[in-house]
Amino acid sequence: MKYEWLRFPLHVIVRPFDGFWDMKYEKKGKGLVALLILLLLIIAVIIQKQFSGFLVNFNDPRYLNSIDEFKYILLPFILWCLSNWSVTTLLDGEGRLKEIMITTAYALTPLVLIYYPTTLMSNFITNEESSFFYLLNSFAGLWFIWLLFVGMMTVHQYTVTKTIVTMLLTIVVMAIIVFLGMLVFSLIQQIIEFIYNIYYELIFRN
Repeated sequence: MKYEWLRFPLHVIVRPFDGFWDMKYEKKGKGLVALLILLLLIIAVIIQKQFSGFLVNFNDPRYLNSIDEFKYILLPFILWCLSNWSVTTLLDGEGRLKEIMITTAYALTPLVLIYYPTTLMSNFITNEESSFFYLLNSFAGLWFIWLLFVGMMTVHQYTVTKTIVTMLLTIVVMAIIVFLGMLVFSLIQQIIEFIYNIYYELIFRN
């Protein structure tokens, strides 16, 4: 069906149980669409931080780095998918890594749909109306969490309780990976510095 790939994300966010079921068993979720949603979200966040109205924007545009915003979205996305796949593999989850990534990306759709209008709206609102900006952004975040929950429950064929437990465990695993990554990075830095100091010590002695 023409433009089905464009309509399907909208179907998912309105009827998530049916949508994620079709995504898993009818193979309606597309990897390229998932990448497009992720890219649109990254652009939306960058635009919101750069061009939101001064009443709601407390960022200094001179110090904003688009590459950092790219990393702050892409890396947690990858980390969530890998951690969830690791946890659910041990807990008899039926979702494959590709399905987890597509499901997570499709769940981000409300953020994409709401961030662009709220950024535009923020340039015309008064101080009293600024609460609507935060309300809509918060609503988008809650909508995303709900879709992610339904998506994980469907893709892994879990109960409600098991879905909650695995999502919490996923967050714990993410924290462990970040901690270990920082520890390894710190050790590598110390080793490089140690070798560097030895090298210069040998040079000065000779």
